[in-house]
Amino acid sequence: MRRVSIFDSTLRDGAQGSGVTFSVEDKLKIVKILDQLGVECIEAGNPGSNPKDLEFFQRARQIPLRYAKLVAFGSTCRKGRRPEDDENLRSLVQAGTDFCTVFGKCWRFHVDCVLETTEEENLRMIRESCRYLKAHGKEVVFDAEHYFDGYKDDADFALRMAEAAVAGGAGMICLCDTNGGVFPEEAAEIVAETVSRLSVPVAVHFHDDCGMAVANSVVSVLKGASQVQGTFLGFGERCGNANLSAVIPNLQIKLGIDCIPQEKLAALTHTARELAAVSNLDLSANLPYVGENAFSHKAGMHADGVLKAPCSFEQVDPFLVGNSRRFPASEISGRAVILAKIKTIFPDAKIESREVQEVLERIKELERLGYQFEGADASFELLVRKLLAPFSPFFELLYYHIYTDFAAEKDCGASATVKVRVGGEIQLMAAEGNGPVNALDQALRKALEVFYPVLSHVKLTDYKVRVLDGKNATGSSVRVLITSTDGVRSFTTVGVSNDVVAASWKALEDSMEYLLLKTNGACGK
Repeated sequence: MRRVSIFDSTLRDGAQGSGVTFSVEDKLKIVKILDQLGVECIEAGNPGSNPKDLEFFQRARQIPLRYAKLVAFGSTCRKGRRPEDDENLRSLVQAGTDFCTVFGKCWRFHVDCVLETTEEENLRMIRESCRYLKAHGKEVVFDAEHYFDGYKDDADFALRMAEAAVAGGAGMICLCDTNGGVFPEEAAEIVAETVSRLSVPVAVHFHDDCGMAVANSVVSVLKGASQVQGTFLGFGERCGNANLSAVIPNLQIKLGIDCIPQEKLAALTHTARELAAVSNLDLSANLPYVGENAFSHKAGMHADGVLKAPCSFEQVDPFLVGNSRRFPASEISGRAVILAKIKTIFPDAKIESREVQEVLERIKELERLGYQFEGADASFELLVRKLLAPFSPFFELLYYHIYTDFAAEKDCGASATVKVRVGGEIQLMAAEGNGPVNALDQALRKALEVFYPVLSHVKLTDYKVRVLDGKNATGSSVRVLITSTDGVRSFTTVGVSNDVVAASWKALEDSMEYLLLKTNGACGK
């Protein structure tokens, strides 16, 4: 099996993405996560650019890595300056990594108009910078900045810059589509010609400004590239980088090209979720292979086909990448999907039974009222359990009162009083919040924590309101979706009413009851 190296730049190029900020602790965690996956190279930052990266490299030396090699990143020496006098190059030497990436200009336009220097000086800067790092025992990757645009403008010029890096001792040349404007057929032609001209392995680094980064990476490998650079979740400067969580399975599963240890492929989805959590970003549900929707089948015909033969509507088995098949319950899902979801809760349920038919009818009735269980699996499971098995509620609402005030120059918030019955006991609790729903949530939680301390760990992470029919203006029905977590699991519940507070109450009630179901068993106190 042919092997291609994976070079992750989440901590350098990914950190340049809008809204992305890594602490030193974050960066250390990400190194461990990527190493556990079996990534070969981790470009961890520029030690000469800021104190945070300098501290990171000092602390990273203490991390025992099984698969990955840390790479320090920096530029060639500046024009008119010798490498040994350049602070940036000295910081690369002092970073303590065996590998360094050094970037230099490969587009005549940039040399003339940005660096404002000559071709000869640019050649010197590249050659001598690589030679300096090599002389200090470093394995050097030359980052050929703007290589594809430079090649299209003047192929011989771009190749001369790459050859200068090889002459200086670079062991690999990385061809960069820095502006992200290359198309696959262009990438294929340029990579093939460059591979044939250079005496060292070639890597590729694509940005996603045209949405082509993954495709360009794959065709480049087919044309001889030995390494793919990118970021694991695709985020980075502007539109981001080649998404390695898609590149890896495309190469390894589809093309039989080894990228990471075979046994690590099943950790791909878990790794994506871990990295998203550390990066404080939502993992896009629509990401190929690792997204929540990657193997989600909503249309009734599609779901029915997958249930009969998964390959009918799935490109690969989700198990291969550690993901799972989902059948969102919705008005277009069809009978087969609903029955399949019921069987995940009650495997012995008989499709023809009166109880199962009642579930189907109840779902149809609720959908007519505006309920939608797609994305609200917790409410769906509660509904099924209440209809198909003996279910004693964990609590009963006796009443709630909400009080709000208004002042022209002041946000007065809201307060709520909730009275609930748990078993034979009654609890009355009041709480304040920054709005009626928040106050209701706080009061309900405090009332129930007396009986169920586990609820103290629950918090709301998302709250969405959808107007179902705007014809009645402020009297329209609304659908409320609430996502909650206890720090271990995350789940979403739904409520519908023409009163936004009542709809919110229903979703809140389900969220509390669902967590209690998962922690206390199938019936209440």
